[in-house]
Amino acid sequence: MLKLIGAMLVLLAGTAIGFAKASVYARRPRQIRGLVHALQRLETEMNYGYTPLPEALARIADQLEPQLAAMFRMAAEPMLAANGKTAAESWREAVDACWKQTALSSNEREILSQLSFTLGISDRDDQTKHLRLAVSLLQAEEQAAREDQRRYEKMWRSLGVLAGAFVVILMY
Repeated sequence: MLKLIGAMLVLLAGTAIGFAKASVYARRPRQIRGLVHALQRLETEMNYGYTPLPEALARIADQLEPQLAAMFRMAAEPMLAANGKTAAESWREAVDACWKQTALSSNEREILSQLSFTLGISDRDDQTKHLRLAVSLLQAEEQAAREDQRRYEKMWRSLGVLAGAFVVILMY
């Protein structure tokens, strides 16, 4: 009886690991899409609403899923507090601090880091160009993420179940 319970726990653990890994592949395209929409809203706030950058980031954070919202809020807070940090420093620190909670890859991190060099230091037209460039690069990454999801999500689910079953077979 104890052996059967142990086997079930091992199978359950393998399945859970596989499903956890597969969920990363499922969340990544959704989070990239959220970033794209957030950057498009930032562009709109800056160009048509003439909203200052910290206020725009805070407003956008209210409309995002929790992992991305934390990044935008954390970037806005030092700028709203006027503690001497530049927009680039605030943005990079927020990205670094919140990165582990997201399912995004290093490619998306690089795109956001490159964007930090132009936030708040150039005119609206230049910032608009850089936001559009970041959006187009993120859209390309979203396509790659969808392809990875299609390719690897089911594989990880199956692999988790099969690895758990393999360990159970080895136990007996």
